[in-house]
Amino acid sequence: MKKPESYIFETGVEDFETQVIEASRHIPVLVDFWADWCPPCTMLTPILERVVHAYGGGFLLAKVEVDEGHNMKLAGRYGMRGFPTVLLFKDGEEKARFHSAKPEHFVREFLAEHGVAAA
Repeated sequence: MKKPESYIFETGVEDFETQVIEASRHIPVLVDFWADWCPPCTMLTPILERVVHAYGGGFLLAKVEVDEGHNMKLAGRYGMRGFPTVLLFKDGEEKARFHSAKPEHFVREFLAEHGVAAA
């Protein structure tokens, strides 16, 4: 079993293919596209972190800071129109997404709806 710290990681355009796309072939990966200047982003972060720890390895949480390096290109690749935007990857593909800050029950229902269960 992974240590809880390893459920959450930062990624970007350079590592996205390996850390998200390839990893999602083995375990679902939820990707949070966020920015420091975005109040809804800072509201959503602790909710996503609580849920990933509660699921105990049922999925991973990748964080993409859109203002760092070339990460805005990655956001553009996935057609982001605003932040936060959260994408769910399974089997190497985007399966679903949601936008804006959401309450914890919404995040749990979103995961359940797409077949993501606690480990």
